[in-house]
Amino acid sequence: MKKIFSLSALMASLSALPVLAQDALRIDGLEVIGAPVPGETGFQPAATGLAQDIHDLDWLILVIITLITVFVTALILWVAIRFNAKRNPEPAKFTHHTPVEVAWTLGPILILVLIGAYSLPILFRQQEIPQADVTIKVIGNQWYWTYEYVDEGFGFDSYMIGAPATLTSEEEAAGAVPNMLNDVMITKLEEAGYSRNEWLLATDTSVVVPVGQTVVMQVTASDVIHSWTIPAFGVKQDGVPGRLAELWFEAEREGVYFGQCSELCGQAHAYMPITVKVVSEEAYAEWIGKAREEYAGIPQAVTVASK
Repeated sequence: MKKIFSLSALMASLSALPVLAQDALRIDGLEVIGAPVPGETGFQPAATGLAQDIHDLDWLILVIITLITVFVTALILWVAIRFNAKRNPEPAKFTHHTPVEVAWTLGPILILVLIGAYSLPILFRQQEIPQADVTIKVIGNQWYWTYEYVDEGFGFDSYMIGAPATLTSEEEAAGAVPNMLNDVMITKLEEAGYSRNEWLLATDTSVVVPVGQTVVMQVTASDVIHSWTIPAFGVKQDGVPGRLAELWFEAEREGVYFGQCSELCGQAHAYMPITVKVVSEEAYAEWIGKAREEYAGIPQAVTVASK
């Protein structure tokens, strides 16, 4: 197995070689769903139940803090008008008001109990790892990701399109500069099925998972702390050298989703994106067969039609 993964790392470093299995599932036919949009605010569309839970919790807390803000603002205005020096030339001398003190103690307690009762089950659902249909080990490296399909016996490296390791000598001679968008890089993106809108997001190889199945990601790192995250899935997990952590998700919609390393990990931290393609079960089975052959040298099964 170690030889297989060493071979996959070597293949990724030889960026001039074609990536046949990934080419079989280009972005064509898959909608870009989970991607940041310049100038926009708010969450990316929720593509998993975990992400929807986070959106609902955010909405609940937004309502609560809005009501608190409006109440406190109104209270300050009322006190400023009702108890100013002009209307109250003789200031009150009392120091305690038991009903008010009881109210401002019980009120926050009840609010925190409400938030806790709603948020803790969400946290537990994130942390309780279910039985996996697909298990993928993620290894963070400076500055790329390695993915090992644990049950399938193969793995590959994933670099940002435009990273030094992805450029050929011909592209460099044509004017390609690592991590810089120009005409050569736009052409390279388009050849991989992307557009300039996916610059700094698209990778030369993508994680491919089936829709509607439970995917468990085992996250670690080989050098420093990295963090694997897909905002549209509502998942984020630090990869710590020497430790193996887990996250899970079940994508509900086919499409292309992007993430970024979310833990400062060195000078090329900004150029360490994540691309996940969620496909149908049929497309996934087809991709798995080609990936086994390409990355692990396992021939695809041939079906012989009976006469």
